[in-house]
Amino acid sequence: MPDLTSRRRLLVLAICCMSLLIVSLDNTVLNVALPSMRREFDASVSGMQWTIDAYTVVLASLLMLAGSMADRLGRRRVFMTGLALFTAGSVLCSLAPSLTALVVFRMVQAVGGCMLNPVAMSIITNTFTDPRERARAIGVWGGVVGISMAAGPLVGGVLTETVGWRAIFWINLPVGLAALLLTWRYVPESRAPKPRRVDPVGQLLVMLLLGSLTFGIIEAPDAGFTSPLVAGCAALALAGLLALLLYEPRRTEPLIDLRFFRSAPFSGATVTAICAFAALGGFLFVNTLYLQEVRGLSALHAGLYMLPMAALTLVCAPLSGRLVGNRGPRLPLLVAGVALTASGVLFAALDAETSLPLLFTGYVLFGLGFGMVNAPITNTAVSGMPRAQAGVASAVASTSRQIGTTLGVAVIGAVLASGMAAGGGGSGSMENFVAASRTAWWVLAGCGLAVLLVGAATSGAWARATAERTARRLTGPDEPTPAPANADRR
Repeated sequence: MPDLTSRRRLLVLAICCMSLLIVSLDNTVLNVALPSMRREFDASVSGMQWTIDAYTVVLASLLMLAGSMADRLGRRRVFMTGLALFTAGSVLCSLAPSLTALVVFRMVQAVGGCMLNPVAMSIITNTFTDPRERARAIGVWGGVVGISMAAGPLVGGVLTETVGWRAIFWINLPVGLAALLLTWRYVPESRAPKPRRVDPVGQLLVMLLLGSLTFGIIEAPDAGFTSPLVAGCAALALAGLLALLLYEPRRTEPLIDLRFFRSAPFSGATVTAICAFAALGGFLFVNTLYLQEVRGLSALHAGLYMLPMAALTLVCAPLSGRLVGNRGPRLPLLVAGVALTASGVLFAALDAETSLPLLFTGYVLFGLGFGMVNAPITNTAVSGMPRAQAGVASAVASTSRQIGTTLGVAVIGAVLASGMAAGGGGSGSMENFVAASRTAWWVLAGCGLAVLLVGAATSGAWARATAERTARRLTGPDEPTPAPANADRR
């Protein structure tokens, strides 16, 4: 990649952030519109889960392939293909005649989406080579998530109430086309000097693992947790995992380079991403149903209720990026873990849904925690790895986020559906919903506690030493050894 002026680097960052905006906005807008979709299609809770998880499963399955293909074929080329596919998929979603068609078109969106965020992060990593500049750029990147969380519920609420839920997919069209043209004009092409070969067997094993695991979790409340269907899905998922662990180390150029995970910070970032985004996916899913179906709020008012969470995410994401750039990831990870845990405990132990002050306190805590967690995840995942493999490394981090979102929606939806069934299926009263969702909130509190413990364990001196050893093993003879990603700066 040629040397770029400071202004050109900022322009590249802005273009990459546009792709993140449409993907993140798509998810937050969709959550607000779920009740309207449910009424139009007469769908069950599991049907609503599939509108989200069909997208995230496909996305998670293909992210690493997209990252390696971008390293091989050219990051700008793959990024532009992703923008075109995502925009086309959005138009198809707006025309969906049934829930089944919507789920299929969401999968088309996901095929395009897999070429956006990890490839954009790879472009940013290769554009901002100074560690501090990169950390700040990633903080801006994380701030876009906050913008989408702030704008998504409001935009989704306005469009759902005035035009209809189909309009939520229309907003991707102008942004996607603008990003496509700007990428063609201003983003330079870049490739890895020695990209990995395609690994079709590994790709199929990843799809088997994620697909069977998600299907089993979502269908468990209806089919029964001990049913042959769920047991078969569990067996397939386990078989896929074992085959992946046995097959991938034997390849010279695997889809997933398991040597990455010898770095404690990288492994910690992966686990943290899964837990934090599981908490986000579950949080948005349960709150959308609660605010609109239990409290009876409109889509717009439900979005307004969740603004405290979105506002804190918006404020804390760039702050977290600056903290990571100046002092390393430890402090943001600890703050995130404490805040996410406290939010879950507030709902689980104190029934925060029944009191508006507690409800908004829980939202503020969750926004603080989630705003702090994204920058250290991204920076740790990509900064300690060779730049030549930035696409694959960033794709692993993005895959972890999507796996987390998938599992969060699947598990929380299954727990909620089981609780409603145990209570006679009534979700329309405050008491029934609070009782049904209590276990779900304890699960989300556990996710926050995992962020805290893993963040503390993988950001110290021992963890930094493992990152340095891993970087030396992964660095080719013609490359400089990367600087450790999580060195705390004083």
